[in-house]
Amino acid sequence: MRAILWTILGLWLGGLWAAAGADTFPLTDGTSITGDVISYNDNGVVFKVDLDKYSERVPWTKFSQDALKQLSKNPKIKALADPFVEAAPVERAKKASIQVHEVKRMELPPKPSLVVALFSSSVGLVALMMIYAANIYAGYEIAVCRSRPIMLVMGVAVVLPILGPIIFLAMPVRVAAPDPTPLSTDAPSQTFAVPGMAQPAAAGIHIVEASWQGKPATGGAAAAANPNEPQIFQRGQFTFNRRFFETKFSGFFALIRREADKSLVLTVKTGRANMTVERISRIATNEMHVEVATGGGKQEIMVPFAEIVEVQLKTRTA
Repeated sequence: MRAILWTILGLWLGGLWAAAGADTFPLTDGTSITGDVISYNDNGVVFKVDLDKYSERVPWTKFSQDALKQLSKNPKIKALADPFVEAAPVERAKKASIQVHEVKRMELPPKPSLVVALFSSSVGLVALMMIYAANIYAGYEIAVCRSRPIMLVMGVAVVLPILGPIIFLAMPVRVAAPDPTPLSTDAPSQTFAVPGMAQPAAAGIHIVEASWQGKPATGGAAAAANPNEPQIFQRGQFTFNRRFFETKFSGFFALIRREADKSLVLTVKTGRANMTVERISRIATNEMHVEVATGGGKQEIMVPFAEIVEVQLKTRTA
């Protein structure tokens, strides 16, 4: 009986000692839990609250900051508890007065002029070369348009860019001086009779034959001696426009030319090419479209009136 009493007393004293040695951990809801840590993982901690009694697993989020700091003192639990411990607020440092010191700035180089900037860069050089080439080509076009010597105008454009072509563009179209050779008064005259009317010879009406060579005729005898001599129409002596071609070369507008026109050859000369025209397919105010024989077929080419330098009409030789 005495042994049983001593055993009960020992157990009671051990329980008191265990309760005195257990830790108390406050929770966020205002309560606390007292006991020894038995199990812990990512989901929380299990405590032994009595000799044979265990608590449910307490989540980490339910522990107060003091409890988390107390748990983190255990090296085995520190890695799990530290992520939930809030860092202490860092005191803001007092704003120091800002002092602005004068600094020595580098002087910028002087800005070059536009011409110097163009010559000092590769892009500027390419742009200048393109403008210079366009200036020479403009001289060529102006020479054709104004009936001026092509090499002369292009040479002036090379020596005096931009200003040279402008000078020639401001000049009027040069018209060639007429041949000073007077009409021959000894040329034989031809009298035309109209059926049903009196002979015009009685009235002394005579018409002298003239050639269509762009020059004054030398008389009917000369035209009869050279029936195959080409008719030449040059810019300056004739105005090349729609009315000119419709009047002079109406036979070249038909799909099938008449027998009298089949032997005629029309040549149009521009500043770029010399074309033998088979047919004038279309004509407008400023240009016309002509069919030119190329190889085994025909090609339609647009010819502006401003580019035409000369037109020839001659008889096809066998």
